[in-house]
Amino acid sequence: MNEFVENLPPMDLMRSEKMTFVQLIIPAESSHRAITYLGELGLIQFRDLNAEKSPFQRTFVNQVKRCAEMSRKLRFFKDQINKAGLVASPSVLQSDIHLEDLEIQLAEHEHELIEMNSNSEKLRQSYNELLEFKIVLEKACSFLVSSHGAVISEERELEENVFSKGNYVETPFLYQQEMTPAPSDQSGLRFISGIICKSKVLRFERMLFRATRGNMLFNQAPADEQIIDPISYEMVEKIVFVVFFSGEQARTKILKICEAFGANCYPVPEDISKQRQITSEVSARLADLEATLEAGIRHRNKALASVGGPLTIWMDMVRREKSVYDTLNMLNFDVTKKCLVGEGWCPVFAKTQIQEALQRATFDSNSEVGIIFHSMDALESPPTYFRTNIFTGPYQEIVDAYGVARYQEANPAVYTVITFPFLFAVMFGDWGHGICLLLGALVLIARESKLSTQRLGSFMEMLFGGRYVLLLMSLFSIYCGLIYNEFFSVPYHIFGASAYKCRDNTCRDAHTTGLVKYREPYPFGVDPSWRGSRSELPFLNSLKMKMSILFGVVHMNLGIILSYFNAHFFGSSLDIRYQFVPQMIFLNCLFGYLSLLIIVKWCTGSQADLYHVMIYMFLSPFDNLGENQLFWGQRPLQVVLLLLSVIAVPWMLFPKPFMLKKLHNERFQGRTYGVLNSSEVDLELEPGSARQRDDDFNFTEVFVHQMIHSIEFVLGSVSNTASYLRLWALSLAHSELSTVFYEKVLLLAWGLRSRYGMSSIVALVTRISQ
Repeated sequence: MNEFVENLPPMDLMRSEKMTFVQLIIPAESSHRAITYLGELGLIQFRDLNAEKSPFQRTFVNQVKRCAEMSRKLRFFKDQINKAGLVASPSVLQSDIHLEDLEIQLAEHEHELIEMNSNSEKLRQSYNELLEFKIVLEKACSFLVSSHGAVISEERELEENVFSKGNYVETPFLYQQEMTPAPSDQSGLRFISGIICKSKVLRFERMLFRATRGNMLFNQAPADEQIIDPISYEMVEKIVFVVFFSGEQARTKILKICEAFGANCYPVPEDISKQRQITSEVSARLADLEATLEAGIRHRNKALASVGGPLTIWMDMVRREKSVYDTLNMLNFDVTKKCLVGEGWCPVFAKTQIQEALQRATFDSNSEVGIIFHSMDALESPPTYFRTNIFTGPYQEIVDAYGVARYQEANPAVYTVITFPFLFAVMFGDWGHGICLLLGALVLIARESKLSTQRLGSFMEMLFGGRYVLLLMSLFSIYCGLIYNEFFSVPYHIFGASAYKCRDNTCRDAHTTGLVKYREPYPFGVDPSWRGSRSELPFLNSLKMKMSILFGVVHMNLGIILSYFNAHFFGSSLDIRYQFVPQMIFLNCLFGYLSLLIIVKWCTGSQADLYHVMIYMFLSPFDNLGENQLFWGQRPLQVVLLLLSVIAVPWMLFPKPFMLKKLHNERFQGRTYGVLNSSEVDLELEPGSARQRDDDFNFTEVFVHQMIHSIEFVLGSVSNTASYLRLWALSLAHSELSTVFYEKVLLLAWGLRSRYGMSSIVALVTRISQ
């Protein structure tokens, strides 16, 4: 692979690679190796020749199912390893195992693991039941003793007030049942003990009270130990309860409610000696089960560790095999069923490397028939392929997330390499924060060789993939931070002394009356004296807002200029005359003029109100500007620019559709058939252009498309310019938050440290806690 990369011609950064349509005729015995080697190159995109077939009607559907089943088993092993808290150490053992042998091994490992999990769940369930029984025995004894004392102490009162009122089979009061001397009698006091989840106790008690009409006594106590759920392996808090009641009907209701709420009921004898005997027996069985569980967990972890070593290699192998068979399903079998026919696109520069890979596949598979590889003509437009490296790859992914350029169009990712980190730095301008970001990027770059071979989390993988993006972001942030003169929101006199001074020696009026200028302006960036002055916020707001507009206009002009290069490359003069030119006129007559006013105002120090100038340019273009005039001839210039911007809108809308219709009529005049396309140039036509090869011309569709495009551009010019004001808003938010952190956290902690004689962090926590 490294030799292949070294032999590649230099990549074309400005445009996508030239593609060619190829056909492959591969013997059946060498098809698997051929697709595997082509997949390792990653330089060919196959076309699905079986699109009319469902996935279950394709040739290699059984192999795909087997790979999917093995992927499921591997995911199952990975989940089990994560649940067990094991760290899978990478291993290179069994890296050359065949797919059939791997399938047998995975089936054996899965069967063994499922059996161990089933036995472990049964043992855990038995252990939980015995542990719950033990806890119920310990807690229920105190309830029974206290209940017996309460019966004796209230016996006389209950005889007078309750028992004498009537003889019922199931009386509505509990204490009447407590007075019955025989607990086993049908009308005597009885109880049910058990354990339930803590989250269900309130609802459980309310349901018992309603079902028995208050004829019950509910006692509860929290369990001293948490119990592990055998399914989710989470610790669950439970509550021991004892319900005293009377009557067989009440007993049936309570048991049904316990079953509905998932409460486990356990019999507790009233004899204390029997309770002690049962408790000792349960404790002995618990000790045996605990030892058995620990031995089972050790055995299970050992089995998972044996699987976890080569797990990553197996997952990559199964994923690769599944991709190979998915690709083979896109190929056609010929009538003899002895070879496969595939079609696809590949870069022109890669044809030699692809042929070498196919020859190697023929040799490795001991095939007597070679693979036929040749170019063909195609009617459809080729796919877009950009060659990238570790530096340009992240920027290409950012651009592709918004949209992929058409074949042979200019690649905007080249310009994004500079514009994306720079616009970030406009919002993140602080050379202190930029240095921190630079250190993080340098750490990732320094450990590049080590981190590239490790399996990282999703967040760390994203950071590592964008390490060079972070590098440029940090460098531009340091540059913009020097312009803003902010180091963790603190200004410094880096490039000389300030151009302003106080009106007196005490500087008491610096934040009220203001400063006076006594020397030339600060040589680079914002003067540090603006920090803390009464006009700091208005000055920085005005500066950053106007900078955002300037950057936005330049950025939008760059996009329109790229459209000119695309039209020039494809030879579409209509797009240049009726799309590029009016778009440049409209954008620059309005927002380019606004940028000019900003620059003139900065250079002259004028107090003109640019809001007033731009608004009345549309409302009253012929009125006198008065004090808002920045230069001679501004009013007639505004009238001319306004007229040009109005003319540019129909210029974009009407000429191009009618010119396309005229060219179409001239091309097919007097013909009842279409023109065959034989040249490669016809494959590179831009949709909607005058050179479009499709003879099915629909004027209404073309006109509506052009109208939508024109309206979108006019409205987008306004909305996009306003969107660039986010640079100003986020830059201001970043600066103000940094100031708040510095003044309210760092300075506060430093003041408390000098006051209390302790470290700043401890002092800050102490102050907040007070």
